[in-house]
Amino acid sequence: MMWIYILIFFLTESRGMAQVNKKEVFNLGSDARLICSNRTWTKAVFVIWNIELTHKTCKISFNHEGQSFDSCNDGKSIQNSTDQSFLHIPNFSVNDVGAYKCESAYTGGNENYNIEVGVTAPPTAPTVSAWLKRRGNKMVAVCRAERGIPAANISWSVTGNHSVTQQNDRDGFVTAESQLEVPEDIDRENLTCIVWHQLWEREKTLVPDFLPEGLSIFYFIPVFGIIFILVAFFSIYSLKKVILLRQCQQTDASKSPPQTEDVEEVEPYASYVQRVNSIYN
Repeated sequence: MMWIYILIFFLTESRGMAQVNKKEVFNLGSDARLICSNRTWTKAVFVIWNIELTHKTCKISFNHEGQSFDSCNDGKSIQNSTDQSFLHIPNFSVNDVGAYKCESAYTGGNENYNIEVGVTAPPTAPTVSAWLKRRGNKMVAVCRAERGIPAANISWSVTGNHSVTQQNDRDGFVTAESQLEVPEDIDRENLTCIVWHQLWEREKTLVPDFLPEGLSIFYFIPVFGIIFILVAFFSIYSLKKVILLRQCQQTDASKSPPQTEDVEEVEPYASYVQRVNSIYN
């Protein structure tokens, strides 16, 4: 059966091949759909997706006889709508970013698609923060937007000497931070940080305020984590102590000697028997 598909491939190759290069970007958590050809599925002979991700390389294929192959095993699948075939990627994540190469053969030709697939994700509310700190004899306003793809845009309501830095995480997310030098006598109510991301419907405005020196708001997250771990540890430790104490109490109870009859209750009966015996003797 395989030689038939090879023969069809060479026949369609001789008739003409379309090469398409493009880029696709999907929102984090969305269901992605990649189209390999504009031809209707009824004219397709086979479809092969070669996928190169950062952590693996795999293949998904399907032909008009219903035979399929999947070495990805991560939820991706070739699906058919009323008129087209497409690759379905559920709950798109950073692990799905990569190069998707599709080859489709149909009656009358062959098409190759090279698709560079990326992801977009906005910074979430807990990771957008602003605060004031002192640097020598200067006051600095800091505004930070963590883990966005692409990085968020940061601006200030006042002008001044400011800098913007970006930090790329290993998983592809980007943290943006802006620092602005402000005078000591600035009206803090008019000092605001404006953060915007292309996936937000509206921008976010933050008013920076002083934190204890040497701290910034994102440092509180690991502190809360440590407190939670300590509370859980002491709770488990206390529970184990209670269980051991109960086991010891049960062991002591099982080792205690059996109770003997009261001597005072036995003596009257023994005296009575002795008297009766003396009478008969």
